[in-house]
Amino acid sequence: MKTVRIGSRNSPLAIWQAEAVAAKLQSLGLQTEIVPIISSGDKNLSQPLYALGITGIFTKDLDLALLNNEIDIAVHSLKDVPTILPENIHISAVLERDFPEDVLVRNKDAQPLELNVLKIATSSLRRRAFWLKEFPETQFADIRGNVQTRIKKLEDGIADATIFSLAGIKRMNLDVEYEQIPFLLQAPSQGVVAIASKIDNQELSEILKSISHKETEICITIEREFLKTLEGGCTAPIGAKAELVGKQIRFVGRLCSLDGKNCIDTDEIFDWNESENFGEKLALKILENGGKELMDEIRKRF
Repeated sequence: MKTVRIGSRNSPLAIWQAEAVAAKLQSLGLQTEIVPIISSGDKNLSQPLYALGITGIFTKDLDLALLNNEIDIAVHSLKDVPTILPENIHISAVLERDFPEDVLVRNKDAQPLELNVLKIATSSLRRRAFWLKEFPETQFADIRGNVQTRIKKLEDGIADATIFSLAGIKRMNLDVEYEQIPFLLQAPSQGVVAIASKIDNQELSEILKSISHKETEICITIEREFLKTLEGGCTAPIGAKAELVGKQIRFVGRLCSLDGKNCIDTDEIFDWNESENFGEKLALKILENGGKELMDEIRKRF
């Protein structure tokens, strides 16, 4: 096979992810080339994502490059990838999930403050809603950009603290103090590097399948089914975590109102052989128990 052209966003974290995929392909004897592409989500840093028509904002430019044969594969943070993909594109492999959780990073002046008085910088509807569930009086600031940009904005005083995916800190080997926030359930598929390719490129799809991590595949399939069934094309504060526990899978999911006052949670353990459509079944259960009305309310806001 000729050189595999790997499309990636142009941020340091995205390039790290592309290099991780390149290393996997090179171990199979393939030549690789990384092609950086500036995404629409990276071009406009002045508005929060929910004001931009959030679905696919970080992936559509890579999708176009893929469909136009400018690249052979696209590497994404899977949590950024919409659950409905463009025609002829599929997720052909995922790397093993590493650090799925969210963590809190404070500026130096906010170190002694209690969580309930912190002003939080985040543009994520999920992070805002889940934080408000615990601390309803919290004030927020919008923040955008790559990890390094957001740390700089925090140091410049935009807020007392911000929230990162731990994967971003660990993968970049950043010397940053952080604290765990277990109540802030992660986004579906957080901490997973995904590889997208064209469905009709069967030779490449078969190669990619050989580097995909099976256990991660099982978990993210459930999480993305849950997300897809709840959202119905609308962005909402949704968290999901599926993890393997021996021969069983534990799934924790949540849907919240934007203000965090109304949250519906699920926490289930089931056997591997029951996992087919399990994310969809749990999402339907939430929709039947008040989730539909909650989603209708969220849709009115966007």
